[in-house]
Amino acid sequence: MVIDVGKREINVKIVYYGPAVSGKTTNLLVIHKKLRPEFRGEMVSIDTKGERTLFFDFLPVEVKLKGGFKVRFHLYTVPGQYFYKTSRKLVLRGADGVVFVADSQKVRERDNKVIWEEMWDFLSAQGISEGDIPVILQYNKRDLQDIMTVEEMNALFGGKFPYFEAIAVQGKGVFETLDAISKLVLKSVLQKARV
Repeated sequence: MVIDVGKREINVKIVYYGPAVSGKTTNLLVIHKKLRPEFRGEMVSIDTKGERTLFFDFLPVEVKLKGGFKVRFHLYTVPGQYFYKTSRKLVLRGADGVVFVADSQKVRERDNKVIWEEMWDFLSAQGISEGDIPVILQYNKRDLQDIMTVEEMNALFGGKFPYFEAIAVQGKGVFETLDAISKLVLKSVLQKARV
């Protein structure tokens, strides 16, 4: 969180985390495409081999706080391939909230678990534990064959976090996930900043 008193703006960072090709980039592309231009910044893409790390920001419709402050949400994705571990760690640093995009396919169970545990290791190294940061789970690719049940996915991630089912390529569950994490992050930031 960065507070710019001069601009009367609060900047928060939300990171979309998850294994390779789980739908992190698709979420941001859908959000960017469907938001009116006046409510979003430009999409910035840093190409990696086989996947992209994306960043863009948007200013929601007249989210004004006491004292005339506005909130600007910066959305990031991380590259999911294992060899981009250092990049994931850097992108996660300073996050105010996380959306973990899980691939619902049974064959991706181990990939989900490994990246989930890695994320918590990185957060722990920053002095952040469960309960210190808003986290939303998105169970993506619910339209595919041979997927885990919601109960199996909840068991995989400990059953402690809010979740949304999604088919990101169709836009299903994308804005519900964004709305939920935005509200949790805003609540957390306001408690910390006392704005």
